[in-house]
Amino acid sequence: MSEQTKTYQRFNIAQRIEHFVLILSFTLLALTGLPQKFFFSDISQAIIAAFGGIESIRIVHRVAATVFCLQAIYHLVVMGYKLYVLRVEPSMLPGIKDAQDAIQWFLFNIGLRKERPKMPRYNFMEKMEYWAMVWGLVIMALTGFMLWNPIATSRVLPGVVIPAAKAAHGAEAILAVLAIILWHFYNVHIKHWNWSMIKGTLSREEMEEEHALELEQIERGALPPRPAPEVIRKRMRIYVPIASVVGLALTAGVIYFITFEQTSITTIPRPEEASQVIVLRSPTPLPTVLPTETPQPQPTTEAAPTGALTWEGSIGKIMVARCGSCHGSLGGLNLKNYADAMRGGKSGAAILPGDAQGSLLVQTVQGGKHPGKFTDDELQKVIEWIQSGAPEK
Repeated sequence: MSEQTKTYQRFNIAQRIEHFVLILSFTLLALTGLPQKFFFSDISQAIIAAFGGIESIRIVHRVAATVFCLQAIYHLVVMGYKLYVLRVEPSMLPGIKDAQDAIQWFLFNIGLRKERPKMPRYNFMEKMEYWAMVWGLVIMALTGFMLWNPIATSRVLPGVVIPAAKAAHGAEAILAVLAIILWHFYNVHIKHWNWSMIKGTLSREEMEEEHALELEQIERGALPPRPAPEVIRKRMRIYVPIASVVGLALTAGVIYFITFEQTSITTIPRPEEASQVIVLRSPTPLPTVLPTETPQPQPTTEAAPTGALTWEGSIGKIMVARCGSCHGSLGGLNLKNYADAMRGGKSGAAILPGDAQGSLLVQTVQGGKHPGKFTDDELQKVIEWIQSGAPEK
């Protein structure tokens, strides 16, 4: 075998399987999570439909999240075995040399240095990816628990933590996907195709470019020897019980986490459309206007339009008079005609037939703070109209 065709073992079969499971779970998390964040995008709607609807895509997302967490537990146990039993070098820990390698690598790429830096088994780029994955796991697991179990979370922390967790969860998801596409894909698949996670080996040329320091150690026979069998057995008698308890405890924690509570929301179809909305499982009482010492001035003294309790009978006239100047045909929510009013706007459905208390329209105008002020009589008519199913004619 020539020097050019010689290969060096990089990853064993267990590590390659672990990497494949990581790819599968991460890809599913991205494919099922981002469409939920950007729900109103046409691409998101197509992906959700391909998975069988919003409920199905949520199930797949949570199964992938569970696999991701279980794999992290497995990785922790294996890492402990390597560090304690085999006493291998903690080669993923960053150090001063990594900072030096990064600077020298940059200078080499812009032509200010003639030779590449000689980097160890895991170079500074691989360490950055590894610890970014660890950081992402911690953030996504914590915020995912809060979103998966909002009732339990709000019993311990303020309610504002839930939307904050949602924002952090979504932002970290975008960051993770961009890091994979822009950083990992370039270094592993675009700059040159790295076969090590498929074949388990690297060529001499690839070792010289990215792991020259390790290559020198291999060829000098300077790598640390494997401990003697009796030493391994002695350490295993200590490590196995501890690792078993920790691993089982963490696994039980994941199982407890995914079965802790039923989510407080459910998804039901709208009566008039095929698309879906999120509504509260338990009805929330309509908010009432707090009494004040002096009566609040009414926006107008004219009586509400009379007629049948339908859009064409009276409701449409109220909407046009109170909301038409802002919510017209210039984009966003249009309340000048029945079809557009029922379709809703960028914030979703404004009118939920049969559910006045859950309708964004009622929640927005109630209290008199919205620019489009309704009289008490008009608001009552709108509430009764929605409760009766929001008929057009």
